[in-house]
Amino acid sequence: MSAEPPDRYDRGMSVRRQVLGDAHVDRAEAAKTDLDIPFQDLITHAAWGTVWASDGITRRERSMLTLALLAAMGNFEEIPMHIRATARTGASKRDVLEAFQHVAIYCGVPKANHALKLARQTYAEMEEEQ
Repeated sequence: MSAEPPDRYDRGMSVRRQVLGDAHVDRAEAAKTDLDIPFQDLITHAAWGTVWASDGITRRERSMLTLALLAAMGNFEEIPMHIRATARTGASKRDVLEAFQHVAIYCGVPKANHALKLARQTYAEMEEEQ
Protein backbone atom coordinates (compact mmCIF):
# COMPACT_ATOMS: atom_id res chain seq x y z
CA MET A 1 0.00 0.00 0.00
CA SER A 2 1.07 3.55 -0.61
CA ALA A 3 2.25 6.09 1.95
CA GLU A 4 -0.22 8.51 0.29
CA PRO A 5 -3.67 9.03 1.80
CA PRO A 6 -5.53 5.77 1.15
CA ASP A 7 -8.57 7.50 -0.34
CA ARG A 8 -6.60 9.23 -3.11
CA TYR A 9 -4.41 6.18 -3.76
CA ASP A 10 -7.39 3.81 -3.79
CA ARG A 11 -9.35 6.16 -6.05
CA GLY A 12 -6.31 6.37 -8.33
CA MET A 13 -5.97 2.60 -8.51
CA SER A 14 -9.68 2.29 -9.28
CA VAL A 15 -9.52 4.87 -12.08
CA ARG A 16 -6.32 3.35 -13.42
CA ARG A 17 -8.01 -0.04 -13.65
CA GLN A 18 -11.11 1.48 -15.29
CA VAL A 19 -9.04 3.26 -17.94
CA LEU A 20 -6.20 0.81 -18.59
CA GLY A 21 -7.87 -2.46 -17.65
CA ASP A 22 -7.14 -4.98 -14.93
CA ALA A 23 -4.69 -7.03 -17.01
CA HIS A 24 -2.45 -4.02 -17.71
CA VAL A 25 -2.50 -2.81 -14.11
CA ASP A 26 -1.91 -6.32 -12.74
CA ARG A 27 1.17 -6.67 -15.00
CA ALA A 28 2.47 -3.26 -13.92
CA GLU A 29 1.91 -4.01 -10.25
CA ALA A 30 3.66 -7.37 -10.54
CA ALA A 31 6.65 -5.71 -12.20
CA LYS A 32 7.21 -3.14 -9.43
CA THR A 33 10.55 -3.23 -7.66
CA ASP A 34 11.88 -1.55 -4.55
CA LEU A 35 13.44 1.05 -6.84
CA ASP A 36 10.23 2.17 -8.52
CA ILE A 37 7.53 1.62 -5.85
CA PRO A 38 7.65 5.31 -4.79
CA PHE A 39 7.33 6.38 -8.45
CA GLN A 40 4.42 4.01 -9.08
CA ASP A 41 2.72 5.33 -5.94
CA LEU A 42 3.24 8.90 -7.18
CA ILE A 43 1.62 8.30 -10.56
CA THR A 44 -1.24 6.32 -8.99
CA HIS A 45 -1.87 9.16 -6.55
CA ALA A 46 -1.25 12.17 -8.80
CA ALA A 47 -2.02 11.08 -12.36
CA TRP A 48 -4.81 8.60 -11.68
CA GLY A 49 -6.13 9.70 -8.27
CA THR A 50 -6.08 13.43 -9.02
CA VAL A 51 -5.94 14.26 -12.73
CA TRP A 52 -7.76 11.29 -14.29
CA ALA A 53 -10.21 11.12 -11.35
CA SER A 54 -11.31 14.73 -11.88
CA ASP A 55 -14.78 15.23 -13.30
CA GLY A 56 -13.80 18.56 -14.89
CA ILE A 57 -13.71 16.98 -18.36
CA THR A 58 -14.82 13.61 -19.66
CA ARG A 59 -12.54 10.61 -19.90
CA ARG A 60 -12.99 10.77 -23.68
CA GLU A 61 -11.64 14.32 -23.69
CA ARG A 62 -8.88 13.44 -21.25
CA SER A 63 -7.88 10.51 -23.44
CA MET A 64 -7.64 12.78 -26.50
CA LEU A 65 -5.61 15.35 -24.56
CA THR A 66 -3.26 12.70 -23.22
CA LEU A 67 -2.61 11.25 -26.66
CA ALA A 68 -2.04 14.70 -28.16
CA LEU A 69 0.35 15.68 -25.37
CA LEU A 70 2.29 12.43 -25.58
CA ALA A 71 2.69 12.89 -29.34
CA ALA A 72 3.52 16.59 -29.08
CA MET A 73 6.27 15.92 -26.57
CA GLY A 74 7.60 12.91 -28.47
CA ASN A 75 6.75 10.50 -25.64
CA PHE A 76 5.78 7.77 -28.06
CA GLU A 77 6.34 4.81 -25.75
CA GLU A 78 3.04 5.36 -23.91
CA ILE A 79 0.90 6.00 -27.00
CA PRO A 80 -0.04 2.32 -27.56
CA MET A 81 -1.16 1.99 -23.92
CA HIS A 82 -3.37 5.06 -24.26
CA ILE A 83 -4.71 3.95 -27.66
CA ARG A 84 -5.78 0.71 -25.96
CA ALA A 85 -7.42 2.79 -23.22
CA THR A 86 -9.68 4.48 -25.79
CA ALA A 87 -11.76 1.29 -25.78
CA ARG A 88 -12.70 2.23 -22.20
CA THR A 89 -12.68 6.04 -22.39
CA GLY A 90 -14.94 6.37 -25.41
CA ALA A 91 -12.45 8.21 -27.62
CA SER A 92 -13.05 7.03 -31.17
CA LYS A 93 -10.52 6.52 -33.94
CA ARG A 94 -11.82 9.79 -35.42
CA ASP A 95 -11.19 11.55 -32.08
CA VAL A 96 -7.62 10.26 -32.06
CA LEU A 97 -7.08 11.40 -35.64
CA GLU A 98 -8.41 14.87 -34.77
CA ALA A 99 -6.08 15.08 -31.76
CA PHE A 100 -3.07 14.07 -33.86
CA GLN A 101 -4.03 16.56 -36.57
CA HIS A 102 -3.77 19.29 -33.93
CA VAL A 103 -0.35 17.94 -33.03
CA ALA A 104 0.69 18.15 -36.69
CA ILE A 105 -0.31 21.80 -37.02
CA TYR A 106 0.87 23.08 -33.65
CA CYS A 107 3.81 20.81 -32.84
CA GLY A 108 5.03 19.18 -36.04
CA VAL A 109 4.03 16.76 -38.75
CA PRO A 110 6.76 14.18 -37.96
CA LYS A 111 5.51 13.76 -34.38
CA ALA A 112 1.90 13.40 -35.50
CA ASN A 113 2.90 11.03 -38.29
CA HIS A 114 4.76 8.75 -35.90
CA ALA A 115 1.89 8.86 -33.40
CA LEU A 116 -0.56 7.87 -36.16
CA LYS A 117 1.72 4.99 -37.16
CA LEU A 118 1.64 3.73 -33.57
CA ALA A 119 -2.12 4.18 -33.43
CA ARG A 120 -2.63 2.19 -36.64
CA GLN A 121 -0.41 -0.63 -35.34
CA THR A 122 -2.16 -0.70 -31.97
CA TYR A 123 -5.67 -0.64 -33.43
CA ALA A 124 -4.68 -3.53 -35.74
CA GLU A 125 -3.39 -5.52 -32.74
CA MET A 126 -6.60 -4.79 -30.83
CA GLU A 127 -8.70 -6.04 -33.74
CA GLU A 128 -6.63 -9.24 -33.98
CA GLU A 129 -7.12 -9.86 -30.24
CA GLN A 130 -10.91 -9.74 -30.55
